[in-house]
Amino acid sequence: MDDPAQGGARIGPNAILQLVPVLDRLEGRALRDQVLALAGAAVPPPDAGMWPEAACRAVHLAVYHLCADRAARIMAEAGTGTADYILAHRIPGPAQRLIRSVPAWVGARVLTAAIARHAWTFAGSGRFRTVVRAPLVLEIAANPLSPGGPCHWHAAVLQRLYRVLVWPEARVEPVEDGAVSRFTIRPS
Repeated sequence: MDDPAQGGARIGPNAILQLVPVLDRLEGRALRDQVLALAGAAVPPPDAGMWPEAACRAVHLAVYHLCADRAARIMAEAGTGTADYILAHRIPGPAQRLIRSVPAWVGARVLTAAIARHAWTFAGSGRFRTVVRAPLVLEIAANPLSPGGPCHWHAAVLQRLYRVLVWPEARVEPVEDGAVSRFTIRPS
C-alpha cells in the first residue's frame, strides 16, 4: 500500500507527514510504528508529491483503531499542523494579507473559493462542495479520511485556516451524516 506508483486517487502527503510528529510526541515511536504497520503504509519522504489515498486512509483509520479515545485529539493536532504547513508553503503571503485586509465575509468567500479549487489535494476521491454560506457549511461526500464519525483532521485544517485568515475565534463543528462529512464554520 505504500507504493507511490500505485494507481487511484491521491491526497497530499501532509495527511501522514504532519501526523507522524504528533504520534511521536503524544504516543511514542512504538505506537507510531504500530499505526504504520497496521496500515501497511510508510512515511512519505518530505519531498513527496501526492500520495495514494488508500495509504492516507489506512493510516488515519489505524490511528482511530489503536488510539480510540485519544484519536480525536491526535487527528486535530495533525490537522492543525497540516494547516500550518499550508499557510507557510502553499498560500502566498500577499494572498494571506489580502484575505486578512478585506471584510471577514469577503475573506471567507475568497478562502472558501481557494479551498474548493484545491479540494483535490485533501479530499482525494471525495466530492467537496459549499453547502451554504451563512453559517458557512462545507462538505466532503464520500470522504476518504473519515473514520465513520466526525473527521477531526479535516475539521482542524479548516478551523486553523479560517482562524488565521478570516475569523480569529472561528469554530468548526464536524458532523458525519452517512457518507458525508459536514463542517459548519462559525465566526465565534
